Amino acid sequence: MSDDRLRRWRLILGGGDADGTGEELSGVDRKRDGTLEALYGKEKRGGGLGGSSPRVARWLGDIRGYFPASVVQVMQRDAMDRLGLRQLLLEPELLESVQPDVHLVGTLLSLNQAIPERSRETARAVVRQVVDELERKLAQPTRQAVTGALHRAGRTSRPRAGDIDWNRTILANLKHYQPAHRTVVPERLLGYGRRLLQVSREVVLCLDQSGSMAASVVYAGVFGAVLASIRSLRTQVIAFDTEIADLTDAVSDPVELLFGVQLGGGTDINAALAYCQSRVANPRDTIFVLISDLYEGGDNDEMLRRAQAMVASEMQVVCLLALSDDGAPAYDHDNAAALAALGVPTFACTPGKFPDLLAAAIQRDDLAGWAGANDIPLAAPADET
Repeated sequence: MSDDRLRRWRLILGGGDADGTGEELSGVDRKRDGTLEALYGKEKRGGGLGGSSPRVARWLGDIRGYFPASVVQVMQRDAMDRLGLRQLLLEPELLESVQPDVHLVGTLLSLNQAIPERSRETARAVVRQVVDELERKLAQPTRQAVTGALHRAGRTSRPRAGDIDWNRTILANLKHYQPAHRTVVPERLLGYGRRLLQVSREVVLCLDQSGSMAASVVYAGVFGAVLASIRSLRTQVIAFDTEIADLTDAVSDPVELLFGVQLGGGTDINAALAYCQSRVANPRDTIFVLISDLYEGGDNDEMLRRAQAMVASEMQVVCLLALSDDGAPAYDHDNAAALAALGVPTFACTPGKFPDLLAAAIQRDDLAGWAGANDIPLAAPADET
């Protein structure tokens, strides 16, 4: 085995009599090993840094210097539980040492009511940094996919002069080319309807704000702000636990929206569906996205009846068990199967796929078929599992 591989195994195994490598570390590797020992060493578990804000701040700075960003984020998440970092994050000097990511934002949102005044501005700056980065990454593909779908959905064969799509019209009428006049005489005009100048679709994002949905809530807040900037859409964002929080008025600023969320608590999906039903004027032009792990604490049977009524009204209804990059989520399999049996496509979706999902919904495509074509596992009705 090469020296480099031995060195790596020594860092993984942590040293001591049982690691079997016999490798001695020096220089930066010794310091790197110290940061790992503080977090993962058996004798240090739960108190490797003594619960001291200055020591944790130094440790956070060290890991950013010794490991790539993806590893730093994993170590920070592990430190939340193993080092009691959640409470220490209430200190502004510690917040300034942390590498911001979606999971850190979720943690700060869950601590929202406990954050002292001296830390609030720092916490908001951390959230703003993550949100701005997500917007830079997600805004353009979302607007491109959604506006393209809106235009395709708004096509008409009787366009006004200013709405004619000449490229598509010429292609559709090439068989009517007149050699003598060296031109195409179109028999059928193709273009876009004037209704695209007005609201043509409504999107309702209904967010389960239980603690397990933290990353999904962060992504949904960013998507809500991007969708609200598209003039042909009317976007509503509703968050719920056992209470309803209508965040639509804050949708233009995702940071304000996210600080309106209170992560944790119980779950009443039925109440959330009832509220959203009351806010929808044109079901057939509405895309309703329930983002929830489906662990219902309210009236489960009534929740399913409401979902059935929404589908019957020709509303486009989809349930996302997660909107994140965290892998397979935990969820209530019975409720997922029940929704699938009602015709509600139910699956987890990554942020990268979400714009295409919305585009498919706007065009009233088969969303279950879309998920299958994208290799996304679907929750199946009980009789198919």
